[in-house]
Amino acid sequence: MSDGKVKMAMVGLGFGSEFISIYQAHPDADVVAICRRNEAELNKAGDQFGIDRRFTDFDAVLADPEVECVHINSPIADHAWMSLKALDAGKHVMCTVPMATTIEECQQICDKVKETGLKYMMAETVVYSREFLFIKDMYEKGELGKIQHLAASHPQDMEGWPSYWEEMIPMHYATHVVSPCLGLTNALAESVSCFGSGTVREEIAKKSGSPFAVQSCHIKLKDSDITAHIWRFLHDVARQYRESFDVYGTKRSFEWTLIENEPHVLHTAKKPEHEIPEKIEIPDFAHLLPEPIQRFTLPAEIHDADHLSFVQGGGHGGSHPHMVHEFVSAVKEDRDPWPNAPTAANWTCTGLCAHESAMKGGELVRLPDFS
Repeated sequence: MSDGKVKMAMVGLGFGSEFISIYQAHPDADVVAICRRNEAELNKAGDQFGIDRRFTDFDAVLADPEVECVHINSPIADHAWMSLKALDAGKHVMCTVPMATTIEECQQICDKVKETGLKYMMAETVVYSREFLFIKDMYEKGELGKIQHLAASHPQDMEGWPSYWEEMIPMHYATHVVSPCLGLTNALAESVSCFGSGTVREEIAKKSGSPFAVQSCHIKLKDSDITAHIWRFLHDVARQYRESFDVYGTKRSFEWTLIENEPHVLHTAKKPEHEIPEKIEIPDFAHLLPEPIQRFTLPAEIHDADHLSFVQGGGHGGSHPHMVHEFVSAVKEDRDPWPNAPTAANWTCTGLCAHESAMKGGELVRLPDFS
């Protein structure tokens, strides 16, 4: 960081390109290199964002001494091996979700981070969304009272997405629902019990190895009397996209809207029954960010509004600049980002263990000790 800026390489320029402008505007960061397998698309992005260092080979990125950190936005199957290679090469890592697709890979990344002392952050959008920040603020102020139960759902029909989604098991991509349930109180999952429900069509079942249309899981929080309920599906269920998070407290409870773009609902205890629910609008939390990147919490700043995740996800709740700022600040301040490797492993392994439980008919499965 000769000029005081964290030097990033962006790996994967589909979804990854959404972050380039944020890093370029951040006062303590810059994107010095980009990497994509498709050379034509690589050059298109390089020209658009004014980046000269362009690589089609990941190893070449890691060999570049100018690169200090990599932000990995490659397909899910690449997350673990790319993270491990980057850490071996002495680079800090920000990687999109999930951390990995096996418990063994999660442990390998945790061990490598511990061995190298480098920073690893899983770029989980939900815990930096304006909804989560709003609920977290209420919780920390004591406005929710004692938390009694947590629930989250992520139904999404993945027809029309890249074909590898047909190979994905619902609970193997569960961090969007696991993370808010655990992150609100900074808890870890201790054990899970999950049931499968219904069936997907035969071609999907063969590709994924999972017969279930829906997976529904209860999570026991470690050192807590709280349990959380999460559910997921990817195919063959009629339901609008929804990434929801519900919190039930003794004083107030928050429920996510059932229909996208309608108001969320806040319930307040001890009022007359008809006054308990209140429809609310969630404020933005751009004030938590450096001024040059505050505008990126707004959907209008999205570079590629045609990307499916934005059409269906509304820009991930303004989370992208918050994640960038957290990672850059952690590198600059030589501290662990949130979520760090052990926390990311716990969140990811919750889903992996949930699928194991579902395949065993709901049998209780404990999270691995390392996470």
